[in-house]
Amino acid sequence: MNVEKIIKTEKQIPITSRTIIHLSLVEAKINEMMTAALKPHGVSLQQFNVLRILRGQKGKPANLSTLNERMVTKMSNTTRLVDKLILKGYVDRMVCPSNRRKVEINITSKGESALALMDVALKETEEKLLQNFSMEDLRSINELLDKF
Repeated sequence: MNVEKIIKTEKQIPITSRTIIHLSLVEAKINEMMTAALKPHGVSLQQFNVLRILRGQKGKPANLSTLNERMVTKMSNTTRLVDKLILKGYVDRMVCPSNRRKVEINITSKGESALALMDVALKETEEKLLQNFSMEDLRSINELLDKF
């Protein structure tokens, strides 16, 4: 990915600015491809993230604050994401019997099945995105990104 070519400039960009721009462009490409992979399933990347978090609970319900804490991209509209997933039948919401102010969210069996199909689509997309990298390259990238 040639940063200067993409942003259509001929001038030399300082390495610090170029790095930030480059990371932003890579993030945009990843989001674009992941979003496209999920489109046939009718869910957004954020909804997919909620479903994965709930699956990771292994049958234990989660509340909105747990979902917010574990989201890859932090957002304030988690309630709306959950509402959309409820309409699809992928999650259900219930009031906690011991604390009526607490709302618990679970993934449904329909949500689990749909998520398994989404996993396949995203795995294929990940492989496309990373096809030019060796395992050593990926380890190096992760080491460098850990410095953030």
